[in-house]
Amino acid sequence: MEPINVLMAHPFPVELIEKLANVSPQLRIDQYDPDAEDAAARLEEAHVYYTSGYLPLPEDAPNLKWVQLHSAGFDGIHSQPLYTDTDIIFTSISGVHAVNMAEYALAQMLAFSHHLPHMFEDKAAVRWTEKKWERFVPTELRGKTLGIVGYGSIGREIARLAQAFGMTVLAVKRDLRSLEDHSFALPDTGDPEALIPDRIYPPEALKSFLGECDFVVVTVPLTAETRRMINAEALAAMRPGSFLVNIARGEVVDEPALIMALEDGHLGGAALDVFSQEPLPGDSPLWQMPNVIISPHIAGATPHYDERAIDLFAENLRRFAAGEKLINAVDRTLDY
Repeated sequence: MEPINVLMAHPFPVELIEKLANVSPQLRIDQYDPDAEDAAARLEEAHVYYTSGYLPLPEDAPNLKWVQLHSAGFDGIHSQPLYTDTDIIFTSISGVHAVNMAEYALAQMLAFSHHLPHMFEDKAAVRWTEKKWERFVPTELRGKTLGIVGYGSIGREIARLAQAFGMTVLAVKRDLRSLEDHSFALPDTGDPEALIPDRIYPPEALKSFLGECDFVVVTVPLTAETRRMINAEALAAMRPGSFLVNIARGEVVDEPALIMALEDGHLGGAALDVFSQEPLPGDSPLWQMPNVIISPHIAGATPHYDERAIDLFAENLRRFAAGEKLINAVDRTLDY
């Protein structure tokens, strides 16, 4: 059997790298140090490349067949020659953080429905509110309608949790002809056969979908089609007093239009983990809005990220050695 040279350009702990050794006797796994004297030779011999960012030029990696990214999104590689000028397979780590991102989305909905921003505000002001019923009576999630824009691994886990809270779930999905999810998912998570949503809408019906929802969570990848899909018209179509949670990419939402919708009171609030410019500039009006929850692009973080990533990579290595289809392979016609 011909050896498969695997170059790891991400600083995994040794014990996780060792988990890959038993996948196949063909594998030659090596940590990549770009400053090492033999770095160029090792890159030239690599068949598989695992990276958390840097991509070599095609001429520097002539034997490369497959690149495994340490991220779920592909938007950072769309202009890279290794992606645009070759037929190398690219795969993502999508699905490894579905649990924590789904919990983040539920946490934000609960924060708004139970008025946590008001509680923090009163604590900071050392104030015991007299009209506590008017200020703090919750809006229960049970019976409310959740709309999920993008029904991949994250959206499906959000749907599973929302169903347990007694919410009605609606979803927007690009391709309604293929409802099953074949991407990576942790055991007993998600909605692989798309059985939870009461209705699944195509992107063309986005505005009518938004008008049905009390909460809207955005989970789509950033592509030419999804850039600013939540624009002024879409925001105007949202139910008055509804809430937006964006855990996708900042540029999926038209930020100036969102600020206007929050300022004029059309939206009840927004929880934002991603922004058009990161870090969010200090002069952004979003910082000062009492109905906005801001986090620094942290929804995808989990202490289990690397371990889950290695498990996914190990399965893909097994498939690669066996000549099988890889999990989470990018479709270049869709750019995700």
